[in-house]
Amino acid sequence: MPGSGLKDVGFDAENNDLKRIPSALSSDSSAKSLSVGVQIARESEHEIKYRTCSWQKTAALLFSEYICLAMVSFPWSFSVLGMVPGVIVTVAVAATCLYTSLILGRFCIKHPEMRDVCDIGQYLFGGSQLAYNLTALMFILNNIFVQGTGSFIVAQSSSLNSRICTHFCFWFSKAITAIICFIVSLPRTLNQMSGLGTFSAITMGIAVLLTIIFSGVQSHPFGYVAGQEPLVTPIPIPGTSYVAGMSAFLNITYTFVGQVMIPTFIAEMENPKDFSKALWAVTIAEAVIYTICGAVVYHFVGNQYVTAPAFGSLTQTYKIIAFSFAVPTIIFLGALYSNVAARFVFFRLFRESRHRHSNTIVGWAVWVALVAATWVLAWIIGEVIPFFSDMLSLMSSLFIFWAMAYLTLYPGKSKWDGPLRSAETLVNYFFILLGAYITVAGTYTSVESIIQSYQARAVAGVFTCASNAL
Repeated sequence: MPGSGLKDVGFDAENNDLKRIPSALSSDSSAKSLSVGVQIARESEHEIKYRTCSWQKTAALLFSEYICLAMVSFPWSFSVLGMVPGVIVTVAVAATCLYTSLILGRFCIKHPEMRDVCDIGQYLFGGSQLAYNLTALMFILNNIFVQGTGSFIVAQSSSLNSRICTHFCFWFSKAITAIICFIVSLPRTLNQMSGLGTFSAITMGIAVLLTIIFSGVQSHPFGYVAGQEPLVTPIPIPGTSYVAGMSAFLNITYTFVGQVMIPTFIAEMENPKDFSKALWAVTIAEAVIYTICGAVVYHFVGNQYVTAPAFGSLTQTYKIIAFSFAVPTIIFLGALYSNVAARFVFFRLFRESRHRHSNTIVGWAVWVALVAATWVLAWIIGEVIPFFSDMLSLMSSLFIFWAMAYLTLYPGKSKWDGPLRSAETLVNYFFILLGAYITVAGTYTSVESIIQSYQARAVAGVFTCASNAL
């Protein structure tokens, strides 16, 4: 059986025993038996129903994932790449991610038995259990890294240091904010999370709008030196290194590449065929917002005064106001990634158990413990990795292989059926090669950038009380 191994073992909590469960990927008949209609019918009598998200609620989840703190790092990317290449790269990456996400959506619709990226990873590599386990490891690490580096744990510390006292140790405040994030992570279904997602996307949109406005109305950027006006260049400045350029590119790519969550979102849609509606709406909005934010803020703050995130380029009062509106999004995004990581483990522990879909003490106890575990790990990562843009770049270099799903949709000679299909196939082969290049070169440049940051003493030490104010 292609799915043999740990993946096919579930925990039967009612009998306190492990038992082997047939893989959802093991046969076409089992795939058909897990069609969307059958899944919804099976859930009709359950206390906790998972396939309940409309496309609007799925769009809210996507908006909350993409309209996030990382987008306020686009001015920094534009300052490295130059205004013109920055805009071109943003639009090109948006179009590429839209296309590959649509392919991924079609793949998930064809295979409704797959609940997450780990199932897809196993399928794409011929049912390999090793591929499943490695994808699962990367999936969980990706989510926890997002919690630890882009979540409220790091950002709240920067916020508090900016507002109250840069000489006071906020080590414990990070633990407190982790507890807040933990509470927000507790809902069992994505349907329940979508309402908070809508609110978080709106508040982040306000934060970005304020950042754009404040960057233009303030007399000078934060840190302004008299006589040194903001410098804006249409192309990269002479001497820009490969590492700097690639890190800026990866920072843009990371913000668009949230596809690792798409299979999980589709798995809880009541009508997965509507996924494309949500994807189109979100991609158009994010491409416009990212480009405007990057170009306009960079125009006003220039190369010398740009920071990542761009809140640091604002003077103190403006910084506090703009950042305050970003707080709900930072909390929710970490909570969403925690929720999905915990869900992955939870569903494997309780594959066929009533604890998976009922409000039992055992089910809730395990769920709470899993969510808490993700935040403990994220809190540690947030302390051990006290930098932002470099970590975003590193994570974006590790999850770009979605074009491979296209090849399974058109197996054999069907992928060369006619000139248009052949051209599309060649494009997807190019995306596979591009993904491989980004994975290798991106990982190298990100690690090198992290090393350079430490050598330049641009980051604080681990578990430190030193100020990390924006």
